[in-house]
Amino acid sequence: MLFISYSASIGYITDMFWHRTYKLGFFVALALLPAMAWPTTSPAQSGVDCYSVGSRVASQNGGTLVQATPENRGGQTVCRVVVVIPGGNGERPKRAEFVVPAN
Repeated sequence: MLFISYSASIGYITDMFWHRTYKLGFFVALALLPAMAWPTTSPAQSGVDCYSVGSRVASQNGGTLVQATPENRGGQTVCRVVVVIPGGNGERPKRAEFVVPAN
């Protein structure tokens, strides 16, 4: 008769349990991970040129463009534009944020 210690037999049983029960579910979850993790389209991939929109907004307000990023709000693509506007009479510059349609 072959003697197997108690801890070794538990390890063997759990290995078999893992093999039969969880392996298929693990591989199914692993296969579905890319579909769940990444959205199909993002505002950045939709061809929106927020830089030119931001440049226009900055020139209209007499400031300097800091950031222009596309966002999806309510199913519509908009550009979030951050502009720094110089302060008058030695004051600090003001940071202004605008949300404008991407068109």
